[in-house]
Amino acid sequence: MAITHNSADQEFTTVRHGYQAELAYARPADDLIDFTHTFVDEGLRGQGVAEELARAGLDFARKEHLKVKTSCVFMAGFVKRHRAEYEDILA
Repeated sequence: MAITHNSADQEFTTVRHGYQAELAYARPADDLIDFTHTFVDEGLRGQGVAEELARAGLDFARKEHLKVKTSCVFMAGFVKRHRAEYEDILA
């Protein structure tokens, strides 16, 4: 299923089989995005949904020429594991 970007609420979300997952962010500066929180409902955990949200958020940052900060522990770990792929957009 698709991931939806809701810029008004500053989040990426998906609903699958009635369960929701989200990646929240803040925009502390015009050229900066800070991923602040990831939530995946128990019914979706272990299925790679958080990774899909992470990639969607990071793809958005790259497309919009934003530098990335990761206050969220999950996002910090994801970026660390995939540093070569995202190093060019890290703040």
